[in-house]
Amino acid sequence: MATIKIIGAGLAGSECAYALARRGHRVVLHEMRPVKSTQAHHTSNLAELVCSNSFRSSAATNAVGLLKQEMARVGSLVIRCGEDARVPAGDAFAVDRDRFSAAVTDAIANEPNISLQRGEVTTLDRGDADFLVVATGPLTSDPLFHAIDEFLGRDGLYFYDAIAPIVAADSLDFSKLYWKSRYGKGNATDYLNAAMNREEYEAFVAALLSAELFAPHDFEKAVHFEGCLPVEEIASRGIDTLRFGPMKPVGLEHPETNERPHAVVQLRKEDLSDEYFNLVGFQTKMRIPEQQRVIRMIPGLANATFARFGSMHRNTFINGPRHLRATFQTKRDERVFFAGQITGVEGYVESSAVGLLVARYIDELARTGTATPLPYHTALGALGRHVAESSPDRYQPSNVTWALIEDVVGRAKKIEKRERQAAAALSTIEKIA
Repeated sequence: MATIKIIGAGLAGSECAYALARRGHRVVLHEMRPVKSTQAHHTSNLAELVCSNSFRSSAATNAVGLLKQEMARVGSLVIRCGEDARVPAGDAFAVDRDRFSAAVTDAIANEPNISLQRGEVTTLDRGDADFLVVATGPLTSDPLFHAIDEFLGRDGLYFYDAIAPIVAADSLDFSKLYWKSRYGKGNATDYLNAAMNREEYEAFVAALLSAELFAPHDFEKAVHFEGCLPVEEIASRGIDTLRFGPMKPVGLEHPETNERPHAVVQLRKEDLSDEYFNLVGFQTKMRIPEQQRVIRMIPGLANATFARFGSMHRNTFINGPRHLRATFQTKRDERVFFAGQITGVEGYVESSAVGLLVARYIDELARTGTATPLPYHTALGALGRHVAESSPDRYQPSNVTWALIEDVVGRAKKIEKRERQAAAALSTIEKIA
């Protein structure tokens, strides 16, 4: 069996380490926290979720839902721990963050084939290991970032990720809020809704646009991922842009009057104890006093106590098409892999999935000398397709989407097409699991 050195014990690194260890390989897993922390992390647990607590849709007709089902069939640690820590969120897959990361940490600690080492790694030296996996994610430390940049030769890229605030339940005015999931999906108490009339909404947008923001350093350029824009950035694109985005009122008519508000802010349970709520889609880079001022303009949140303020951090990723194969091996050295968000995938599930894929490919290499990418009509395989076959000149982080997944169905009505695509993908995964 092989020895594998993995740098980073986030979602991808933990998933990769566990899958390799379960296959009998020896894994040395490096995590710099708590010896060296980051601006976004708050604990020393592995696989800590720093942006939101949602793994998004569970429906197989949704690309990320299909991805989760594929991962479950091949023994994903992240999906298993996510199910154990799941909290109500309609048709979304949301988790209690603390329970989730504690479960992943416990699984890694109790796996005899994994040696967890705490401390910062600053080079890409493989040492005595047969393979090296870099899974340091969006918060790669500066020394390692420069080592990666030197190893690849160029294209050290990054963008900014903005984190949504969390507020305490006991600070909310429930008389001005109502429980409802969009279109009545899920349980009746999955989401709290703060409705706004036109006047309230326009005043709120004006406050967002006038808020003082954290500024990037002079040497940095803020480039935001379109799927995770700061709320003030969305507001800057037009007065009604928020109403067609995170503040969309459709499907959220008031349960007593059946009237549709002009706009709605949704609050999602942050943990199983119902003590905290996450402002859905409200990633922000406002300064802390401005967050307090603006967020408290939302009906029911006038006295909101913040358990966590929103923040902005650099998100590092490399130019996959220039440097990576569909197996996530580097073109420069087939024994060096990258996994997780640093490869140019976006989202908790996608990051974990790449860790799972890398484990599979390393196992294949160790046993047969060759690694074969999964078929591109599967959601798992589609992530390798994105990394290897996208345009290198326009490469940007991406969630898994049907546009990335190879079409083996052809023309059909949309729902029927998605169902048949999902069935074909799952059939393939079950044969190779």
